[in-house]
Amino acid sequence: MATYVDILKSEFPEIDTEVFDYITGVLDSGGPDFEDEDEVYEAIGGVLQGSSDSKNEDDVREICLQMFNTLKLNNGQSSQQQVLLDAPVQLSQMSADNVTATDDIQGIWMIKRSNNTTVNAKKLEKAEAKLKAKHVRRNERDSQKTASPLVLEEASASQASSKKENRVDQTGKNRSYDIRIENFDVSFGERSLLQGAELSLAAGRRYGLIGRNGLGKTTLLKMLASRSLRVPAHISILHVEQEVDGDDTQALQSVLESDTQREGLLKEERDLNARIAKGSAEGLETVRLSEIYAKLEEIEADKAPARASVILCGLGFSAKMQQQTTKEFSGGWRMRLALARALFAKPDLLLLDEPTNMLDVRAILWLENYLQTWQSTILVVSHDRNFLNAVVTDIVHLHSQRLESYRGDYENFVKTKEDRLKNQQREYEAQFQYREHIQVFIDRFRYNANRAAQVQSKLKLLERLPELKPLEKETEVTLRFPDNFEKLSPPILQLDEVEFYYSPDHRLFTRLSVSADLESRICIVGENGAGKSTMLKLLMGELTPINGIRQAHRNLKIGYFSQHHVDQLDLNVCSVELLLNKFPGRTEEEYRHQLGGYGITGELSTRPVASLSGGQKSRVAFAQMTMPCPNFYILDEPTNHLDMETIEALAKALNKFKGGVVLVSHDERLIRLVCKELWVCEGGNVRRIEGGFDEYRDILQEQFRKEGYL
Repeated sequence: MATYVDILKSEFPEIDTEVFDYITGVLDSGGPDFEDEDEVYEAIGGVLQGSSDSKNEDDVREICLQMFNTLKLNNGQSSQQQVLLDAPVQLSQMSADNVTATDDIQGIWMIKRSNNTTVNAKKLEKAEAKLKAKHVRRNERDSQKTASPLVLEEASASQASSKKENRVDQTGKNRSYDIRIENFDVSFGERSLLQGAELSLAAGRRYGLIGRNGLGKTTLLKMLASRSLRVPAHISILHVEQEVDGDDTQALQSVLESDTQREGLLKEERDLNARIAKGSAEGLETVRLSEIYAKLEEIEADKAPARASVILCGLGFSAKMQQQTTKEFSGGWRMRLALARALFAKPDLLLLDEPTNMLDVRAILWLENYLQTWQSTILVVSHDRNFLNAVVTDIVHLHSQRLESYRGDYENFVKTKEDRLKNQQREYEAQFQYREHIQVFIDRFRYNANRAAQVQSKLKLLERLPELKPLEKETEVTLRFPDNFEKLSPPILQLDEVEFYYSPDHRLFTRLSVSADLESRICIVGENGAGKSTMLKLLMGELTPINGIRQAHRNLKIGYFSQHHVDQLDLNVCSVELLLNKFPGRTEEEYRHQLGGYGITGELSTRPVASLSGGQKSRVAFAQMTMPCPNFYILDEPTNHLDMETIEALAKALNKFKGGVVLVSHDERLIRLVCKELWVCEGGNVRRIEGGFDEYRDILQEQFRKEGYL
């Protein structure tokens, strides 16, 4: 029978001498005390695993079992005699000085183990230091792996090239502002988003690009803006995608500088006047100055500051804010500034991606009115149904990796699409019946010699018929907020005489008194900066009132959706892992089922959150919010990035939910579908509008007319 020394040498032939001495010393001194192979593994398993990269944990456990068996066998054959006690040991009767009891009747609790060991202390210290260094190196490698930046897939586009179009573009004779892109593909990494698609944009028309979340709407805008898809070179494109950089430029001046033609003429005028003043003019300066003044008059350069100011006012910038530097604004206000620059610059093709996400209701109404008189072409991605109805003249529907165009606003699109689907269904059924009729004839007379020629004719007819494809219907979106909780008796949640401010010079709320219960469906509207999000945090208890009281039911469980929810998600992990980290202890099936309830299914749930679209990230945030089953929801701009079908499903889910709901939203459709009460946050307080959204809209329109913003 091999000893543990033989096993050690055969399994680890290249083991360090110091480690070998350490392991044999542990087994020599503690061999009789090991009760099973797990104790052997705990004592030396880590050292053995660190000594060989070729053996995993299971291999090392098997070796420890072999060593334990040899130790057990050797101990069983040892000559040490076990002593049978004559009587039970009475520990309570043992005196403290009974140390020199007879050897043959020694109590088991009185035996003292010898401190002697065969392990060399210096060698043991060396082995432990080497093992520790190895663990440190391994941990460093693991941390480097996790800390490495997430590499995301990139979008790409390709299209069929036309020699005729290329020739016209190169000669510069193409002066049309219509855009027609034929037979193009767009992909994101390995995923194909569009195949053989066509896009036609007529000059001066306003197009709404719609489709489900994650199908590639934003990617298509980026391909157009970067000219990865061929757009005539003389057509200027402006894509409102990134916020304005923060620097010392005033907001108004930043908008004026977006008109490069005006800025270039003004700079040239200053340079020419400076040369004339110095006396270094060559005589042609006055002629050029006359041309510049004529051009400035033609483009109405003197009216530019007033026009820029009107745009900024409409988007919520007060006269004081227009004089502030861009670095003083938050990211949301800088995005508004980017939108203002685009509106002022008047490009030939304006690309807008969810422009209403950063705006309050007042600014959205102003933007609707402003864009209705826009002269050049617009392509806007939006999921705001009312905004599309007010602004666009055409709808481009992205689905099934292709683009379909519809004349009219969104409501007209819905009606036309339903009619198309009905006609396609009727055509499909007629084709199916016709094929069935032919097939019945073939099956009936297949073996009839007199009808052989007819059967062959029918078979050829079947082959010539186009392939019959069933109608492609988009799956219905359903959301559900769990409500398996007990009914709570009022009062549920209220603020009494609350006063709050971040700075004593600027009081946000004074004597604020509001309340909500499990029947509440409350929507809060108001201008950005009026304190809507702050009020939600006061309701949740995240902020403490300076004066006044917040009262909440002891069993109240609040679910909160932040308008900056993306910042609260770990983008480097997949959705399943995200829920696992947030709510440990459940099965993978539970996490997948939770995500599946919000449309994150299949491979979507295993992709890094960073690679998901904005709407898909919102769905992950909903899944995370509802997992603990709250009985009251506080939602801050929940419709941002959601497609229209999901917004409709969200409205239905909130109406079915048996708990309370307080939400801040700019989406008119959601407000009309869900809210029973409309609160307006302004002037340091909150007031209820009895006439609902229609009354609030009329109030804003009247303000615009008085202030001259329209």
